[in-house]
Amino acid sequence: MKNSKINISLLLVRLIVGFVFLSEGIQKFLFQDTLGIGRFAKIGLPFPHFLGYFVPTFEAGCGALILAGLLTRLASIPLAIIMLVAIASTKIPILMNEGFWKMAHEARTDWAMLLGSIILLIAGAGKYSLDHYLSGKKKSTN
Repeated sequence: MKNSKINISLLLVRLIVGFVFLSEGIQKFLFQDTLGIGRFAKIGLPFPHFLGYFVPTFEAGCGALILAGLLTRLASIPLAIIMLVAIASTKIPILMNEGFWKMAHEARTDWAMLLGSIILLIAGAGKYSLDHYLSGKKKSTN
């Protein structure tokens, strides 16, 4: 029973982390001025035209991998890095200029996606994933 709950929990974490990153990556391509290249230039990131394609490619690609539970641990690494950069480049300035509570409100999704990515890096995809299926552990208990 315990392993079953853990596997269902990992599935739920995978679904939310994978969906949010896949969706955000696609939106950065669709709305480049406000979410992609334009946003990166506005916040002062170097090479915004490069990052405007690099970041959403990893967000969408790794998000899709996590949804499928394929190469989950590997896919979670760039997503955690993306979230650390997002927190450092956008949430720390809010903290410094507008205070803790404004930053805490603005950073809620960032922290959730960072911690979700770290959970998947540590624990893997769980039983209900392509990682598990391809590992040959199909007949394990729970």
